[in-house]
Amino acid sequence: MEVTVFQAMAIAIWIALVMSRSFLGGATTTLRFTPMMTGLVVGIVFGDVKEAMIITAGIQLIYMGVFSPGGQMPSEPAIAAGIAVPVALLGGMKPEAAIGVAVPVGLLGSYLYQFRFFINTFVMQKFTDKYAREANSKMLTVSIVLIPILVAFIIFVPFMFIALYYGAPVIADVVQSNSGSIIFHILEVIGGGLAAIGIAVTVYVIGKKNYIVFFLLAYFMAVVFKDMNITMVTYAIIGTLIAIIYVLAKNETLSLVQSSGGASADTSMMDEDDDDY
Repeated sequence: MEVTVFQAMAIAIWIALVMSRSFLGGATTTLRFTPMMTGLVVGIVFGDVKEAMIITAGIQLIYMGVFSPGGQMPSEPAIAAGIAVPVALLGGMKPEAAIGVAVPVGLLGSYLYQFRFFINTFVMQKFTDKYAREANSKMLTVSIVLIPILVAFIIFVPFMFIALYYGAPVIADVVQSNSGSIIFHILEVIGGGLAAIGIAVTVYVIGKKNYIVFFLLAYFMAVVFKDMNITMVTYAIIGTLIAIIYVLAKNETLSLVQSSGGASADTSMMDEDDDDY
């Protein structure tokens, strides 16, 4: 059970591209804030996309309600998936247990990202301020874009490569030798709880009391129809149809209220005119 040099380096370079925002420009931010794409890359590199995405879906749940004020995440989803998913694939871990690995790794990744900010302050002081005073637009691009990307690669590529090449197999061996023990049962329970917290935070932030009924409807539909093997595409179509029906009914009710209100206003005006006569 091992991670090859190619696998470790490929994932390390991917993480560096995401964390440096050098891949697709600003769109890279979305890749950083969600582990799903990183899980897909890991699945392709390890040749098991299906299992990698199942594990990543569990990890995604805990980040659903996480926000990034000022671009800073309390835990880095991409780094968490980049290490936890390979460990889970090698060790045959359940998604719930993989969450227990992803959380501490993601926290460590957030410290690395802060360290990157710290290094970039020296770049700003030494190069950016100087070129700004000189109005040297070409070198400003180098100091603002290229040097920070290089700094990110220097920080994240070695860290991810060492963690994957040397650390992932060791953790996977420990997982396999101790699978079924009370420790990993605790990890699974905690991981399931973290996923529930992620969903709850999302509902709390974006949910309105009037719309909670739709969330409950979707949840119980998924539970009741579980044995029917209904795909997410079908659920998405049903949800879209329900949303359209709701909007149409709401607009129709609003139109009726407005028309009845206008009629009442016209009637009251006619009564006032009759009194004048």
